Amino acid sequence: MALLNNIDHSDLKIIRKYGAEFGDSVNQSVAFPTEFAELQRIYPILFRKDEKGEFQSVVLLGLDKGENLFLDGDQWQARYVPALHERGPFKIGFQNQEVDGEVHREPVIHVDLDSSRISREEGAPLFLPQGGNAPYLQHVTHVLRVINVGMDMMTPMFEAFQQAELMEPVSLEVKLDEATTYQVPDVYTISEEKLAALSGEVLERLHKGGFLRAAYLVLASLSNINTLIEMKNAKRMAAAS
Repeated sequence: MALLNNIDHSDLKIIRKYGAEFGDSVNQSVAFPTEFAELQRIYPILFRKDEKGEFQSVVLLGLDKGENLFLDGDQWQARYVPALHERGPFKIGFQNQEVDGEVHREPVIHVDLDSSRISREEGAPLFLPQGGNAPYLQHVTHVLRVINVGMDMMTPMFEAFQQAELMEPVSLEVKLDEATTYQVPDVYTISEEKLAALSGEVLERLHKGGFLRAAYLVLASLSNINTLIEMKNAKRMAAAS
């Protein structure tokens, strides 16, 4: 990874595509609270524990292992692509910078120069001819901010949900037809009943933290399971024909 700058990388372009080689062929992907409003329109948002036993939010992209129903060739067929997949060959890092005699930890952008998305002949430019940031780099900067701020929100959000006793395990059964049913194991969601019963200090604390809206967005997203069923059945029909 190299620190991105408009001198060494003035002619870099990014081929905007998706695929297994970029880690996009997955049936679940980590999601961030900062993107729940966009995600809930398209994907089911669920919770699960990572390898350390910590809660994280995920979006359901498919039903079989390695299946992303939104991938069509090297294109992602949805109005919004989850930030983890939209960031391209970029990652956010931090660099100490001195301002008025004080050292501040400032975010900076790193780029993977070995990525097959990198080109000097085709794709979206990162910098304008006069050196300013091109629209695509402005977009990437926003996506990285969504990830960075969202990562910081994750732990306090789950702590707030657990303190309010809103988290509940769910046995998610996805029925495609009379003969085909998928089980999505080890996932959690928000208890709609307990959320509706909240009042007073707990409700105010969730609202001030920005987590009350997140809880409602998670619940609203579950209707997208029906969309996944339709997409999966369409894929099965296409394969059969």
